[in-house]
Amino acid sequence: MAGASEGIAEAVADRPRGGNDAVRYEVHDTGVAVVTFNRPERMNAWGGGLAAGFYSALDAAEADPAVRVVVLTGSGRAFCAGADMGDLSSIEGASTGGDTDVTKMVGERHPHFVTSLRTPIIAAVNGACAGIGLTQALMCDVRFAAAGAKFTTSFARRGLIAEYGISWILPRVVGWGAAMDLLLSGRVFHAEEAAELGLVKAVVPADELMPTAMAYAEDIAANCAPSALAVIKQQLYGDAMSGVVETSARAERLMHESMLRPDFIEGITAFFEKRPPNFPPMGEATATGEDSAE
Repeated sequence: MAGASEGIAEAVADRPRGGNDAVRYEVHDTGVAVVTFNRPERMNAWGGGLAAGFYSALDAAEADPAVRVVVLTGSGRAFCAGADMGDLSSIEGASTGGDTDVTKMVGERHPHFVTSLRTPIIAAVNGACAGIGLTQALMCDVRFAAAGAKFTTSFARRGLIAEYGISWILPRVVGWGAAMDLLLSGRVFHAEEAAELGLVKAVVPADELMPTAMAYAEDIAANCAPSALAVIKQQLYGDAMSGVVETSARAERLMHESMLRPDFIEGITAFFEKRPPNFPPMGEATATGEDSAE
């Protein structure tokens, strides 16, 4: 399988297109799509078409059977430096019920919609990651960070509350005590501490961030069954709200279903034959366990 730095397959007529001027969408021939926040002049602040482009890009990835993993990153010095609140006059307008509509700025979906996607989403945090940018990174399935990247919840220091699901996801990622610290203090912390807390999987030099994230994504794309990935994501996020008895019973049902799919035979056969598996792309004929998971 080609390496991370080898050719990007341009979108073709029969491939779903995504993104816009504020968000780049590229599909590599390795089965990995790269979604890039592309407002570097605003440190990729959430606004100015960023939400619409992000949703469009992820919809395109979900609809494309050639895409098995998505890597999300930012251009320039930031991953996403939080909400783009404009200038002081627009902020004053928001506080008095004026022109600024926070719901419109956030977009038609909340950050937690990423957890409902069947495609794994890997965040490559290249720089500043704050506010809603941090919430969005946390909703991704796995995170890598560039050395020295700065993180902050920031809400308490702006007179705001823990927004859009961060109070649900952050304690599950870093634990209760650390989540309380980061949310109540709103302090800045760096990638190295983020790794110690388990918020990111690894910290690497900036020039190694995308190759590292891409290699990880390409390994998943090459060796993991799309049907299994889709169900495992459903299990993890769904089971977070369930008790252990219900979770175990549901896992048993899903296990029986997975053993009836061709992916299971291919996975076992490849193991015994000591070769990489050749899993088919996700398609209508490939069950994802969605019905039985409800």
